[in-house]
Amino acid sequence: MRNYSLCLLFIFFHAFSWGNSILIPMDEHQKNHLKAYGMAFDILQKGGVVEWLLNYRGGSFLISYTPQSQNECVVRGVSFEVLPASKTNVILEEISAAEVNMDLVRLEKAPRIAVYSPKNALVSDDTDAVILVLDYAEIPYTIIYDEEIINDHLIKYDWLHLHHEDFTGQHGRFMRRESAILESEIQETTARQLGFQKVSQMKLAVAKRIKAFCAGGGYLFAMCSGAETFDIALAAEGLDINESIYDGDDPDGDAQEKLDFTKTLAFENFILEPGNSRKFSDINTGFFESQKDFFQLFDFSAKWDIIPSMLTQNHEFVIREFMGQTSSFNKFVVKPDVLVLGENKRGNNVRYIYGELGKGHWTYYSGHDPEGVQGGGRRRQPTDLNLHPHSPGYRLILNNVLFPSAKKKKQKT
Repeated sequence: MRNYSLCLLFIFFHAFSWGNSILIPMDEHQKNHLKAYGMAFDILQKGGVVEWLLNYRGGSFLISYTPQSQNECVVRGVSFEVLPASKTNVILEEISAAEVNMDLVRLEKAPRIAVYSPKNALVSDDTDAVILVLDYAEIPYTIIYDEEIINDHLIKYDWLHLHHEDFTGQHGRFMRRESAILESEIQETTARQLGFQKVSQMKLAVAKRIKAFCAGGGYLFAMCSGAETFDIALAAEGLDINESIYDGDDPDGDAQEKLDFTKTLAFENFILEPGNSRKFSDINTGFFESQKDFFQLFDFSAKWDIIPSMLTQNHEFVIREFMGQTSSFNKFVVKPDVLVLGENKRGNNVRYIYGELGKGHWTYYSGHDPEGVQGGGRRRQPTDLNLHPHSPGYRLILNNVLFPSAKKKKQKT
């Protein structure tokens, strides 16, 4: 109770310190939700402060008024409202009221963002949802891959994204594709250059360094097969789970019984799929009819459950399903201490989960592209986010991008 009272006193004192301000609404009055995140990031990069108004008009942003900030909103096509101090104070007092499910989180520092992705012409990153939305929102990032992580470059970053990846060393189980065969040869060459006999050994070393990055205070955001195979690789440490087509020798026949689920972040008691299956395990519950199914975000207390409230800020809370190699997570293999942020009510599928590891945080988000269209077996085409500036599915990604900037820590109930 004492912490809550101090929170109210902070907001009350802070309210009367404001001059004119700019409100960036995130409800239906925002003409470009995705670029609004880029605007908030730009303020942080320039040394400014952003107040994230949780559950106020869709999770709006409040910044100090400057002509430069106003002009930048105009240039980026972001809706905004210039408020006098009196109106700002009214809003902040409303948010501080005990009876409303709102809160204020101060964002103070732009995180250093890394995206784990191959750097060759065979593997295009133009369908990676995080890269797409970072580019669209004009949020800077650095692409890194196995060599940088093995050489401990993660220390340079605060936030890491995993997406197009198979940490088990099975090359995504796409060995029938010519491009996948060429990519596997590149991976094998890289593994040898870095001192590993197999790609699976290199990927495990990478996964362990990423896990250590998270435990040391980093923020990990993983999507699709990147999330599933990350946990599988950690559980299978020291085991050969790959068929000979992937690594040249036979797998351990008792590998399933030897999996160590204490080493994973999110999943336990999962069952590996045979090597000829496109699925890696029963973590993945399969595919959806994307135009007919929906998943729902949970409602959290903004004043007490601050972290999940930040991660679920949105103007829509029922979101159209989208597919991927790992389309949805099986709720029966999710560890009991993992927090479910969104699930499909019609089945046993969870879509969006969060947890803590040591000093760090991680989020898993299933599916490939929140606005993607099934390609009918052909190569996926990049999504044009100019057609989806209000995408609630993409907003969840950008919530995670801003998350490391928050000064306020989670309060325990």
